[in-house]
Amino acid sequence: MTVANITLSQLESHLWEAANILRGPVDAADFKTYVFPLLFFKRLSDVHDEEHQAALAESGGDEEYALFPQNYSFQVPEDCHWRDVRAITTNIGVALQKAMRGIEKANPETLYSIFGDAAWTNKERLPDALLCDLIEHFSRINLGNQAAKADILGQSYEYLIKKFADATNKKAGEFYTPRSVVKLMVNILDPKEGESIYDPACGTGGMLLEAIHHVKENHGDDRTLWGKLFGQEKNLTTSAIARMNLFLHGAADFQIVRGDTLRTPAFFTGDRLASFDCVIANPPFSLEKWGDEVWASDPYGRNFAGMPPAKTGDYAWVQHMIKSMAPKSGRMAVVLPHGALFRMGKEGAIRQKI
Repeated sequence: MTVANITLSQLESHLWEAANILRGPVDAADFKTYVFPLLFFKRLSDVHDEEHQAALAESGGDEEYALFPQNYSFQVPEDCHWRDVRAITTNIGVALQKAMRGIEKANPETLYSIFGDAAWTNKERLPDALLCDLIEHFSRINLGNQAAKADILGQSYEYLIKKFADATNKKAGEFYTPRSVVKLMVNILDPKEGESIYDPACGTGGMLLEAIHHVKENHGDDRTLWGKLFGQEKNLTTSAIARMNLFLHGAADFQIVRGDTLRTPAFFTGDRLASFDCVIANPPFSLEKWGDEVWASDPYGRNFAGMPPAKTGDYAWVQHMIKSMAPKSGRMAVVLPHGALFRMGKEGAIRQKI
């Protein structure tokens, strides 16, 4: 595929073929653990090459100038580029892991832990021949900005998220929220330029991305959201995917924190929970071990309407989200199981108070 003619459907099918190379040794539930980091690694390397060429052109071929860090969106250290790993024929997993960790260390503010914790060095699961096939497969396409614009790459990435969710029969809401539901919720909230947006159970980042898209489509400049996008996600792989997702869509400044929102919320103003203009989430349905042991004396006052049942965390999420709304401009949209509307006892009492 040449730089000029890569289309969304070509990119989608190419990425899905990468997953099919893994099929067999790797369980479908783990495809995302390997394919997303490789996609992101290739994208970083190709963009780095473009930026190097641009710096050379700007400086009239001055290689010393072209190496200045400020010429690059992200730093790719020596021996950590895609082509360095591609040149390796034995112990490819070790080389991959070394390159990914090297890139994370060189970009501590933005790319810490972004490649997740895949076991690249497990030769029983990922023999050199398989990794070689996978790397050659990705090497056939250019994922730089010229060839794969952020919106095309972002859409293909979301296509993969949905395909992986389908392949593992994950229920909607556990890993992937249907696009139509996300769109409806964002339309109801109607985020505006410059408003802060928070998803306390952000999964792969779909809600935050739809909010960016909404602002762009309806109100103008989505860059006014940079520095105002916040998310928290408990799962390591999923939180890393969310960060890659936002970067690949062109988002320049955001905070996605890995952690347990109900036990250890991540965002504060002083000693109080931070508040946001738009709070949106599809939290885990009827979570059993949600942290009731710490909520009885919650230091942030999130049990203001009552203590949710120990085995059903739905109203813990709701109260956390209400507490996270800005006093005047705050509004929220949440997906809940229908039982949350009808169950009595503690939940009935909380509903009345809310």
